[in-house]
Amino acid sequence: MRLGGPTFEKHTGPDTWVAELKRLGYRAAYCPVDPSADDATVRAYARAAADADIVIAEVGAWSNTISPDDAERRANIRKNQDALALADRIGARCCVNIAGSRNAASWAGPHPDNFGPETFDLIVETVRQIIDAVRPTRTYYTLECMEFMPPYTTDNYVDLVRAIDRDRFAAHFDPVNLIWSPMRFYQTGEIIREFVAKLGPHIRSCHAKDIALTDRATVDMPEIRPGLGGLDYRTYLAQLATLDADVPLMLEHLSSADEYTLAAGHVRGVAQQVGVDL
Repeated sequence: MRLGGPTFEKHTGPDTWVAELKRLGYRAAYCPVDPSADDATVRAYARAAADADIVIAEVGAWSNTISPDDAERRANIRKNQDALALADRIGARCCVNIAGSRNAASWAGPHPDNFGPETFDLIVETVRQIIDAVRPTRTYYTLECMEFMPPYTTDNYVDLVRAIDRDRFAAHFDPVNLIWSPMRFYQTGEIIREFVAKLGPHIRSCHAKDIALTDRATVDMPEIRPGLGGLDYRTYLAQLATLDADVPLMLEHLSSADEYTLAAGHVRGVAQQVGVDL
């Protein structure tokens, strides 16, 4: 697997981008350009990454493609099509989004309709629409698991893979987002092993973060820096090591370069303990 994360130093082109990734010791990166980039720029970054043995992990398409507002939904579907096309142009391993929410006020928030069969079918229809419009040949479209919407368990993800029935639909793995109850907090190793066992060949990119469980009522489970929570990183890294050697493990959601340095240090330390090469 390959550890990666965001860069805080502004880069002026492919060479300075690669130099910063190398300084940080990353072998994977988030996509450095947006869908508006011209083909020459995209090719330059793709070539620089390949020459430096850096994998471009993912293009984020964060938006609500199942919004109850039809105009918003159409715009976000187009945004995801553009992001998937960019991922294919630059050779990223995947384009990633969440499935979205029927909550008109919060694109990633809870709603009673999110877990019904009609929404499941809408997600299937929407993902097909995104993939079929682009017809990627080098990349994949993926959904990140979330607490408030499908896919919210391994088996729910498997159900989506079967229902969507597209070769270019794959899996994104963020185990923290599968830990949505106190019971599951104490089963992170089992949850990780199940996901890899059932979806391993489909996994295109992964996120690295952590989760805590406090004693505040009713349930308080904040996301925190890797190493400060309860995620079983020994199992996580050992399981990812059984997959494609280029699977990226991407640090995210931290507030500063120093926080990322500490997070990377923890992940590298655990990797050394379990004999995994990052």
